Amino acid sequence: MPKANVKLIVTGDDFGYCPRRNQGIAECFLAGAVSNVSLLVNGSAVFDAVQLARRYHIPIGLHANLSEGSPVCPALKEGSSLLNKEGAFHGKMGIRTALAEGLLKMSEVKQELIAQVELFCELTGHLPHHMDGHQHVHVLPEIRHVFAQVLAEYGIRHTRVPIEPDLPHCSWIDPRLMEFYLGVEKDSLDTVDVFTKHGIRWPDIYIGLSTMGKNMSVSNILRAIDHATQDFLAKTDSSVPLSSVSCPDQEIRTVTIELMTHPGYPSVPPVGGCGEGPDDFSQSWERLHELETLKNLELQSQYKTRNIQLCAFEDL
Repeated sequence: MPKANVKLIVTGDDFGYCPRRNQGIAECFLAGAVSNVSLLVNGSAVFDAVQLARRYHIPIGLHANLSEGSPVCPALKEGSSLLNKEGAFHGKMGIRTALAEGLLKMSEVKQELIAQVELFCELTGHLPHHMDGHQHVHVLPEIRHVFAQVLAEYGIRHTRVPIEPDLPHCSWIDPRLMEFYLGVEKDSLDTVDVFTKHGIRWPDIYIGLSTMGKNMSVSNILRAIDHATQDFLAKTDSSVPLSSVSCPDQEIRTVTIELMTHPGYPSVPPVGGCGEGPDDFSQSWERLHELETLKNLELQSQYKTRNIQLCAFEDL
């Protein structure tokens, strides 16, 4: 099997969710533990996040949000199909139910996605280096087509496709959570052709579902990287160059990986969230656990030993 140079994008999701999340993600970036962030433009601490990104030159993309909090498009704040009876987005599972019941108007989905891209540009002064979906809404049926159209229209080249090679074998994941993860992977597999048709790209490998929260450890991250890289190289014809640059003799190849992470200091209510206050996920001790794991010096050392280079989407 050919050897590989690995370019690893470590993305800190939910930048802008609350000041404590922002602080943790920025600390990880300055420590060389996170190399890329994904911004919630409807997050309660979005202005603080943008200031930190500007101050520390943090590569930043858009975490498009259709499931938590409130829309940023003024025309959709009342009476929209995207909202529940309380006037907020339907929620992680609620949007999936509403979609399955045919209640969402794709014209309104596109309207909100465009509004979030425009707000991102207004806040940062540039287009997102990449764009994905909060709680993986961007790979849902119907929404995936609208999402791809918006990326193509704005010339946003990169996204996330959450298909994790080793996921079915991760016995430590709670069965109910695994059911949701496998649903995300099925939706992602069905999305590949849509994104490809629109010329949208993503890293060769995605990791993040098996290493979230309490399941994140130095050994789990390295295991996931090693297994996914070996699996990818085994399935790829060595005579065909990968999406990145390979050496002429094809012996040492470059593989790109995104590691999705959610580090930070736990939110303290009522501060945080996207208009409804912070959820249990953001308040959990697991946010701090991810922060400490990613900053672990052993992990940094192992990256160097394995010839793993941290980078951002803008470097691809």
